[in-house]
Amino acid sequence: MTQQRFRRSSLGAPRLGQRRAPFGLGAPSGPRSPLGTPQPIAHPACPSLPERGCHHPLTDHEANRQLAYCEDSVKERFDRIVPFLKEVAALPRDGQLGDRIQELATDRLGHGFDEALVNDSWIEGPDLKGLFARATFDALNAATRQFGRKLEDQKDDALSTSSFFLDCGFHAVDISPCSDGRLKGLMPFIFRLPPWSFTYRKAYAGALFDVEEDLRLWSEVELRRFREGVPNRADEGSRYLKIAVYHGSSSDPHHEGCAAHGSDERKAAEAALDRLYAFRQAVENTYCCGASTDILLVGVDTDTDAIRVHVPDANGDVSVHRYIDNAYLYQETLNLERDAAHLAIYDGIRSVNETDDWGRSTGGEPHDGMRRFVANLLINNLSQIDYVTDRYQGRYPAEIIGHAERYISVGDGFEEVQMRNLAYFAHLHTVEENTNDLDVGIKIFRKLNVSHGLPIPIAIHFRYDGRVPGARDRAEARAQRVCNAIRERHSELDEQGMLYFQLTVQDRPSGSDIEEVSQA
Repeated sequence: MTQQRFRRSSLGAPRLGQRRAPFGLGAPSGPRSPLGTPQPIAHPACPSLPERGCHHPLTDHEANRQLAYCEDSVKERFDRIVPFLKEVAALPRDGQLGDRIQELATDRLGHGFDEALVNDSWIEGPDLKGLFARATFDALNAATRQFGRKLEDQKDDALSTSSFFLDCGFHAVDISPCSDGRLKGLMPFIFRLPPWSFTYRKAYAGALFDVEEDLRLWSEVELRRFREGVPNRADEGSRYLKIAVYHGSSSDPHHEGCAAHGSDERKAAEAALDRLYAFRQAVENTYCCGASTDILLVGVDTDTDAIRVHVPDANGDVSVHRYIDNAYLYQETLNLERDAAHLAIYDGIRSVNETDDWGRSTGGEPHDGMRRFVANLLINNLSQIDYVTDRYQGRYPAEIIGHAERYISVGDGFEEVQMRNLAYFAHLHTVEENTNDLDVGIKIFRKLNVSHGLPIPIAIHFRYDGRVPGARDRAEARAQRVCNAIRERHSELDEQGMLYFQLTVQDRPSGSDIEEVSQA
């Protein structure tokens, strides 16, 4: 009865699982007026916007409220910085300038500065670049502490997530999104997945993750299962799930897509899928065919945060042409009761492999655990679509629909701080090993900051294992080495005073204190 009702509501629209152009792949950029100005594009999930919003029956409104508070409180710290600097620039230059800067900083930012940064301001004027960078790093440090406290509050959710993943047959979930700052909030916002000790997240430009690095991580996870039985024993038949996440823009697909792939959505999806297959093949070649690994490809429309899940078939194979578009699924289930909406989502997952178009599969539907995992992602993401609808009328505004990152994060990243457009992430231990990630970030910040006379704040952060003798010292040395290498690679910006660095290290356990390292 419910499925019949759902299918009748789909008449005149593509069926779930039927191939439609992904965002950016042949999708129109909207009708144009005679002057060539793009006209408003209908929202893919809630066509009644902006006149009337939508509220999906499966949306978690309390979670949305908590995330909104977290987002506002963190971003407000960064948003205060430029107005503060404008007030500093207008202060009279006299012997009291340093004191006035400190008073103004305490009032506007909630903290003062090291005296060495402000005491001599009366001589040549305030160091606006230095103040900007230091204020950015202080805002980052405060956000890290705030998210660390949030992790403590989510311990019960993490245990529940652990049980759910294991019930789905996955003992580890390794996620590699693009390092674009618009995906920085992937876990807590877009996917709504709380932290779990066996969930791994490392971002790479274009989602082009390091296959060898992930193979090393795979072996560590399996060795621990074999030696310690954590999170389950090696003979229990569960699987390692590797996910790659690419992105595009539904409103401006040719300019606001993935910078690493020239805003070419098809290229981004195919490149990420190639890495997934390379990883799976590497595991099988190295540890034989019994090394169970599943792969999953996910796309994100960074305008709306709606996801597209490329559902594997029974053989575990994935196609860029076979997927469930959650914006379309949202619209199709919007007017159903909760139970009916749940059933419709599972019906869509089952039917996606029945397509007779380019994404046709000969293997049938995936195993039950994968279906449950995909359903969980889709349902969680429905809340995020409503989140963007309620706060931004369905699409992020023009000023943040593109890049609006506040700093470049280099190294292991601050896993506690995950929020859209807060940071561009470059995962590297040496500059030489991944210059592409770093150079893309510098290119983005040349436009965001340097073109306006503001420097590029670069937070270099490495984690260490406190149980290993000398690990902290080695992490500090690595941070110094990477800092010097970035200065050398981008010496022109460095000589212009446009590169500012904060070097920090942190023990492995999530929520550990951030320890700042003095720059050599």
